[in-house]
Amino acid sequence: MGKIAIVTGAARGIGLATTRRFLDKGWKVAMVDWDSGELSRAAGELTNVLPLDLDISQAEHVTRMIDETLQQFGRIDALINNAGIADFGRIEDTDFETWRQVMSINLDGVFLCTQAAIPALRDSRGCIVNIASISGLRASTLRVAYGTSKAGVLHLTQQQAVELGEYGIRSNCVAPGPVRTKLAMAVHTQDIIDAYHDAIPLNRYGTEDEIANVITFLCSDEASYVTGQYIAVDGGFDSTGVGLPALRLG
Repeated sequence: MGKIAIVTGAARGIGLATTRRFLDKGWKVAMVDWDSGELSRAAGELTNVLPLDLDISQAEHVTRMIDETLQQFGRIDALINNAGIADFGRIEDTDFETWRQVMSINLDGVFLCTQAAIPALRDSRGCIVNIASISGLRASTLRVAYGTSKAGVLHLTQQQAVELGEYGIRSNCVAPGPVRTKLAMAVHTQDIIDAYHDAIPLNRYGTEDEIANVITFLCSDEASYVTGQYIAVDGGFDSTGVGLPALRLG
């Protein structure tokens, strides 16, 4: 029958790259996204996928996600909690409605999807990969809601690993650093790009495929004894928390 993955936020970016990587490996994928237009376009170019136009912050939508995936494919082997939104603003300028919206997708959604998927993952002795961010590992300006939500995802990953390990379910987390997505390139000025290159030891942005490679590895048999871990796929960015980039040139 082959293995089955659910990928949330699958219409574009890392989610779409991960979907394609799973398909390359012979998996089938339930593609979940709330952007129906983008989801339809992305899924229309692929085979062995099930597009699901759903909002993972809504419990009833999450129930439908699991039910429709099982109805179509009969099992679930991996849950990729990738869906997320970002808001950039100072603490004093971030209203509570914005804070709650970010948390509802980035953290509540991970909780809801995981909880709903447990019975199926228990049957398959499957795995969970949560997508956090380098912003969950190191604080930076203008990311109070986003960074805090992603820090919560990191801890939730460990909580999942501790509680679900007895079922044979593994849970790990990928924390991407700066990635060359269409959205990032649309909003990052050249000064921002140059500053990131200076601060990243590999001197470049990552690619969506590089993140997808790590996600699918964590779902593979090669990672069968890996759980409760996070991997920062960031070109070494998390290693540069202290020191000035200019000093590395000397």
